[in-house]
Amino acid sequence: MMKSPKIRFKGFDGDWEQRKLSELATMHARIGWQNLRTSEFLDAGDYMLITGTDFEDGKVNYSTCHYVEKERYDQDKNIQIKNGNILITKDGTLGKVAYVEGLSLPATLNAGVFNVEVKDENETDSKYLFQFLKAPFLMDYVSKKATGGTIKHLNQNILVDFPIAMPNKAEQVRIGEYFSNLDNLITLHQKKCEQLTILKKYMLQKMFPQNGSDKPEIRFDGFTDDWEQRKLGWLVDNDVIEAPKDGNHGEKHPTSDEYVEEGIPFLMASDIRNGRVDLENCKYITKERAEQLDKGFAQEGDVLLTHKATIGEVAILEGLQEEYAMLTPQVTYYRILDNKRLSQKYLYAVFHSESFQNEMQTKAAQSTRPYIGISAQQNLTISLPCSTEEQQRIGEYFASLDTLITLHQNKCNELKELKKFMLQNMFV
Repeated sequence: MMKSPKIRFKGFDGDWEQRKLSELATMHARIGWQNLRTSEFLDAGDYMLITGTDFEDGKVNYSTCHYVEKERYDQDKNIQIKNGNILITKDGTLGKVAYVEGLSLPATLNAGVFNVEVKDENETDSKYLFQFLKAPFLMDYVSKKATGGTIKHLNQNILVDFPIAMPNKAEQVRIGEYFSNLDNLITLHQKKCEQLTILKKYMLQKMFPQNGSDKPEIRFDGFTDDWEQRKLGWLVDNDVIEAPKDGNHGEKHPTSDEYVEEGIPFLMASDIRNGRVDLENCKYITKERAEQLDKGFAQEGDVLLTHKATIGEVAILEGLQEEYAMLTPQVTYYRILDNKRLSQKYLYAVFHSESFQNEMQTKAAQSTRPYIGISAQQNLTISLPCSTEEQQRIGEYFASLDTLITLHQNKCNELKELKKFMLQNMFV
């Protein structure tokens, strides 16, 4: 007998028991002499071939599967796949698990995958078993059993003895459903995030002029004027924005022993990702040390642009608790001086545009650590609508997209943390 978990659904009590996987399910894989040659893979057919590379977020992506002839499908009944089966990769990327559902054609397995099938559905819920196998427990167990360093193959003689924590069937069903719902929510937010990211990339191509054109392909109603092409330095020279000068931009880099727990944020290129500045995990230096540095001061609302090693990451500095932040020579700040002539959010958006990013990458000095100096940056071309109102509309649109992307990404991360916590507390 085993103890009960810390968290469980109401109405369930009593200790759990420990069972070996081989007691609960059968395990089969394609026998070596049955292995398929790549010439036998078909692009279409009546008999599907499932490979570990077809696993995606705990499911089988049938659209990527190949097909085989009927004689290959008939060759081994033990690896003929049905809905409710559990698949585990035993070669390549070990321990990836997929639950088979929505299968509409006869299917068999390629080499490198175990077919796990519950022996008694009255005793074992397949979705519960799938969730238990998909959790980190399996690979932790395999790692402890492995000898000779890196695991290269998941042996069946290790898998058969894998211990499964088992409540009664009704509790299994509740737990399996709970984690299935969590997985579905995580996938939903991941897909929404991916869709919005694709939309953003598309609109960054279409809402800014391309290839010397003076108008974008897509724009808001009511705007018809031609756009201007300006060098970034023109905006600096005309007091529209402020930027640091070459040779006067945070030259003296603090050493690691000068970092402190609280103080002035010291921002590096690695702190700027996906349109956000990571102020929670960045380094800090004392105010006295910051005052010794030359320039590199960034203020709330500045648009930051990475230009060394990591090229072209963009963010608006927001949420700054101190009066200013310091920048490494990897990061440039651009500060709006005249918001009647240039919108902050538009500058952020145009820095993301395909044309600006391509020009920046092209003109960066190519080496193991690519670099584009501040003077070279200010020689880059940006497209400007004549109307500040159109700038603002564009800036707001992309800011809204970024907010939605961040919202779904944060929700996805929260759900993953919740799942991790529940895996630790809902199983023995």
